[in-house]
Amino acid sequence: MTTWFVSRHQGACNWLAEQGHMVDRLVAHLELAQLQAGDTVYGSLPVHMVAELGLRGVRYMHLILELPASARGQELTAEDMRRYGARLVCFEVQEVLQ
Repeated sequence: MTTWFVSRHQGACNWLAEQGHMVDRLVAHLELAQLQAGDTVYGSLPVHMVAELGLRGVRYMHLILELPASARGQELTAEDMRRYGARLVCFEVQEVLQ
């Protein structure tokens, strides 16, 4: 069982470490073929990828921030992330066919 963190941001990596989460693999881009059932992924992934994780038996923890418009597009520090209410929430997503 591997724990992945998908991020390109050092502040997010620092924040996650400060929260006591141990990560085996830090990647900027997630290759679904590398995942195995029982793995855990932390990140902010598109919904279709989260649905695929569930099909593969992978747990997904979404990184949520209450980010004001004025802070978008900026590199955030771990302190900034705390200020904006960073938290991890487990999501299970399922595609619904129309």
